[in-house]
Amino acid sequence: MNLIKDKIVESVKSVLPIALIVFALSITVVPMSTADMLLFLIGVVCLVFGMSLFTAGAEMSMQPLGSKIGSSIAGSGKVWLIAFVSFVIGILVTISEPDLLILADQVNSEELVYIVSIGVGIFLMIAVLRIVFGISLTLLMIVFYISAFVMAFFVSPSFLPLAFDSGGVTTGPMTVPFIMSIGAGVSAAKISADNRDDSFGITGLCSIGPIIAVLALGIIGGKEGYYEHTPPHVIEDTREGILLYAEEFANHGIEVLKALLPIIVFACLFQLITRAFNRVQMIRLGIGMAYVLIGIAIFLTGANVGFVPMGTAIGESLAGIAGGLPLVPISMLLGYFIVKAEPSVYVLNKLVENMSAGAISGKTTGFGLSVGVCAALGLAAIRIITGINILWFLIPGYIIALALSFFVPKIFVGISFDSGGVASGTMMSAFVLPLCMGACDALPYANVMTDAFGCVALVAMAPIIAIQICGLAYRLKTEDRARRFVSASESFIDYGYRESEPEKVYTLKQIKPKEGGAK
Repeated sequence: MNLIKDKIVESVKSVLPIALIVFALSITVVPMSTADMLLFLIGVVCLVFGMSLFTAGAEMSMQPLGSKIGSSIAGSGKVWLIAFVSFVIGILVTISEPDLLILADQVNSEELVYIVSIGVGIFLMIAVLRIVFGISLTLLMIVFYISAFVMAFFVSPSFLPLAFDSGGVTTGPMTVPFIMSIGAGVSAAKISADNRDDSFGITGLCSIGPIIAVLALGIIGGKEGYYEHTPPHVIEDTREGILLYAEEFANHGIEVLKALLPIIVFACLFQLITRAFNRVQMIRLGIGMAYVLIGIAIFLTGANVGFVPMGTAIGESLAGIAGGLPLVPISMLLGYFIVKAEPSVYVLNKLVENMSAGAISGKTTGFGLSVGVCAALGLAAIRIITGINILWFLIPGYIIALALSFFVPKIFVGISFDSGGVASGTMMSAFVLPLCMGACDALPYANVMTDAFGCVALVAMAPIIAIQICGLAYRLKTEDRARRFVSASESFIDYGYRESEPEKVYTLKQIKPKEGGAK
């Protein structure tokens, strides 16, 4: 219970700033009806408790299970087994990803779920084999992103933003804890000095798979998705609001249970074959899975009933003011705080602290994510207002990101590409994307499929640059400390042995003993 209490405190700190921003907008530039505000406030409560249960459950079940699977398959030494299990897990966890289901529902495309799942399966296999064989993450990123951008010139404009968005939403609350823990388990089983650094980057690689898969679908002439405006829920009183939430919770609970079932079956088969967990650990895993199930169901209910209509309404209202210009600063403000409410961000920050033995704090990565998402949503708002093709942002952005990877510590490269995936999670799909869609609906010259979609892709890109800039600062600071230490040591030795030579000039005079003191 103490664990859940701690998670509730963390969740309140994460969600409260968003609620306050929305409330401030509702009494100033974007007035809301009492019914809409009631649904939103209930949604805030659902997000707090849902996130708390999910993060506690992920810590109890998803992370240890993924880590044990990773170390077990790596310890087998059989490359075919490592590749096959990684491929299957990638498909199973992606089919159950809530963010992907939200995106597929918004574009009315069930086909998208299966195409994206296959893409994640293939690239999870590649990511795990990269750790096993010690292949450079930067090299793979360069090859695959160049391939993606070349393919981008052969698809229709409506396919392009959706393809890059699918890479962002895939790595959400269900996928991230599992695949990052698999990476940690595989790297821990690998006898190498670089195993700590190699454990990161697996989420970043898995984000490329859906992009290439959807682009390939567009090239071969696959069915395009389409956006259809859905009217918001209308309630007459508080009783209707509570009943609406109860109905949606039941629906989402069934969906999440169906999504989790393949993972539960796989976990049971894994335990029967390996006997990796004792009885107490299995009970803890079961309780953790229950927390994950209930937590995600509550979270999705709050996001879909309370946040999606609110995001759409705010987007529509802001687009009607001064040609949509207020969209830019308000989107940036929301971006800075909204990333803190992503469940997957907590998982990443915790894993970074553990794998770096506290050398890289969760506050550092959290700040980098907030700054990156702030900038990304500012660019997304500019795209909606101006209609600029998304490639004018993505190509220069990834060139900068890949160039920085040659100058920062190796561990920051993996963390940065992972952070891009986790930042573009459920809150982006359930609040930010509807906000952009609402703005496009209100602007006569904007197109939802080409202008609104793509905001998640920008959110996935910007933190990569921001975290690597943090890594560059970390490297420069570390090197400066090392130089100061060496310089101080040399000066101290020089002073001690050649004090009798007064003509010498010593640069670090502060280490010279005081008169009458010990030499």
